[in-house]
Amino acid sequence: MKKLVFVHGAGNTGRVWYYQTRYFAGSDAVTLPSHPPDGPFTSIEQYTEWLHDYIRGRGYQKPVIIGHSMGGAIAQRYALDYPSELSGVVLIATGARLRVRPDFLQSMENAVGAPPEEARRLVEPFYSRVPAEVREMIINDVISIGVAARLNGFKCCDRFDVMDKVHLIKVPTLVISGTDDVMTPLKYARYLAEKIEGARLVVIEGTTHFVFLERPDEVNRAIDEFVQGLQN
Repeated sequence: MKKLVFVHGAGNTGRVWYYQTRYFAGSDAVTLPSHPPDGPFTSIEQYTEWLHDYIRGRGYQKPVIIGHSMGGAIAQRYALDYPSELSGVVLIATGARLRVRPDFLQSMENAVGAPPEEARRLVEPFYSRVPAEVREMIINDVISIGVAARLNGFKCCDRFDVMDKVHLIKVPTLVISGTDDVMTPLKYARYLAEKIEGARLVVIEGTTHFVFLERPDEVNRAIDEFVQGLQN
């Protein structure tokens, strides 16, 4: 089976792929650097270059990158910059442009340096439909990253825009979206599926931005079918 590299969204860690790494043996759920030694990343391009170095450093040959939200932006950028080095991409709850609501950014700005309980109050609503067995672990991971680092990731998302380039992606692509996602609405997924030649769209009813946590069996099955259908 091809190497699968899972890339999380802004404010998460690799552990957010709890159900996927248990289903796909030998997969790699990376944790993006939240505090790089040379200072915070300021663009999706920088995250992409970090991931490119990471993948090459581990000797992965033509992996499939599965990206959620910001991770999906990184996967798109990777497919545009290094198409010959990929077998395919899976884009989950993401878009070709990822504008972040100004009030959300402002609330995070206001929470920088705030007590942990304030950080928790901001985080918890996003995971209300996540199974209880993993919810607390994921929330604690998000809080441990720190508000400033999470804010920086969301600012990188806010700057991301490949709407005029996404049609140039030529690697096999699967797009997955939940019907109740208000952060990256279904129309974002439909745009990706329409613009990327040959892309397949899977819509999972009654799920939010964290569709892969809320309905892991359906998401894993869709990824599995996609990967099994790829040419060697």
